[in-house]
Amino acid sequence: MSTTSKLPLSAVRAAETFRAWLGEADRILVAAGAGLSAAAGYDYGDAERFGQLLPALHRLGLRSRYLLGVPLPRDMMWGYWAVHIDDIRYSTGPNPLYQRLRELVGDRDHWVTTSNVDALFVRNGFAADRVFTPQGDYGRLQCTVPCTRETWSSKPFLDAVLAAYDRESGRVRDEGALPRCPRCGAEVFPNVRVGPEFVDDAHLPAGRHLARWLERYADDGNLLVVEIGAGFNTPGVIRRPMESLVRRTPRARLVRVNPEHSEVPADLAGRALSVPLGADRLLHELLV
Repeated sequence: MSTTSKLPLSAVRAAETFRAWLGEADRILVAAGAGLSAAAGYDYGDAERFGQLLPALHRLGLRSRYLLGVPLPRDMMWGYWAVHIDDIRYSTGPNPLYQRLRELVGDRDHWVTTSNVDALFVRNGFAADRVFTPQGDYGRLQCTVPCTRETWSSKPFLDAVLAAYDRESGRVRDEGALPRCPRCGAEVFPNVRVGPEFVDDAHLPAGRHLARWLERYADDGNLLVVEIGAGFNTPGVIRRPMESLVRRTPRARLVRVNPEHSEVPADLAGRALSVPLGADRLLHELLV
């Protein structure tokens, strides 16, 4: 631990316990929510960044990238999707926070499960075949019908939108650039879970492999579940399943890293650790 740390004593002790548990772990499951990406600089609620990227929508009074349900014209909505996904999924290089997390995991046997759809784990050194993304991936588009279980790379569709996008008006000048399903011509949408039409076929194999990994080693070695930035927006995706996993796995421990919602269940006393810090601060402290 850094001798220059200005953390509260409780946070220092929690970080020290985390370090000790990490040293005793044979396997690690990283479970991440939106808080991890926000700590890494991808905060969907950042109004200033929203205004920089999407000035036309900012002038309309919008301040957040959470635009599902906002009644925008189709061309403006696709302008938003193209700019947003290009920024989050395609335009950024290596991220120091995710790289520090990869360094912390080291060469231990590990898996990742995340509600994030930005592929930041894979883009920063985690093996693609060890990352489960049950909520989907901005890197794919799907038919909204859906007429097929196939999905398509989003990049060529979004590049066409961006080529016809007018930043000041927020409009796409060429209607022909707006994406359509290559098979049936219906509307398409990012391959993310927003309703029953979500096509999850490409993501289910990783989920099954993760389940087998957890089952195979349930009684073999110490499992450390490192949950980062998972709050209560979608607690059924990360937060609750991780608690349930530790309850049914005798040699498992849970570390919950969250600056606002780090509380852990009382019945997991001694096997669950509350770390009331942001991932950026914690990982900096651990790797000093």
